[in-house]
Amino acid sequence: MRIINLIVVHCTATQGNRTLSPEALDLMHRRRGFNGTGYHYYIRKDGTVHLTRPVERIGAHAKGFNASSIGICYEGGLDCRGRPADTRTPEQRATLRLLIHQLLEVFPSCRVCGHRDLSPDRNGNGEIEPEEWMKACPCFDAEQEFKEFAAEDTEETQSKLNYLQNKKGMMAMKRSVWDMILKVVIAVASAVAGVLGANAMNL
Repeated sequence: MRIINLIVVHCTATQGNRTLSPEALDLMHRRRGFNGTGYHYYIRKDGTVHLTRPVERIGAHAKGFNASSIGICYEGGLDCRGRPADTRTPEQRATLRLLIHQLLEVFPSCRVCGHRDLSPDRNGNGEIEPEEWMKACPCFDAEQEFKEFAAEDTEETQSKLNYLQNKKGMMAMKRSVWDMILKVVIAVASAVAGVLGANAMNL
């Protein structure tokens, strides 16, 4: 399994009132020279999620970041006039949140961001600003939306690790106590056996 440290959210850049099937998306990417859909997951407007590329396979969705990332794309991203807009349905929002939660359980150290957040920092101020975006995708602030969510998941993961470490420590302590009790029992038994043996010799 490859190392995963980044989850990138995309949109299909299609109007919210139009549909794009997984098959049509796959064909679009093949026409661009890809060997299938470049994203790993595709979320339809009804909230249905499709696995469009195995996670263990390197994606084709974020140039320069594909090797260590997972790509998630939702259907939409443009309003009826073709302008960038967050067209996610309630079902898409719920599915996206659940999917990212599940991925963070498997890859807890991942950064979650939008495709636009990977644009180059042209003015060198340490921030990717709107005027620096190479594209508007995914047409909402994914990094901010999932920043707290990722932090909560990291805290939950750390809490689980602490619990397991404490549990391991308690088990080691219990073993130590039982070892001590066993030694005492053996010592007492040996002493009793010695006394009984001495009494038997005196009889």
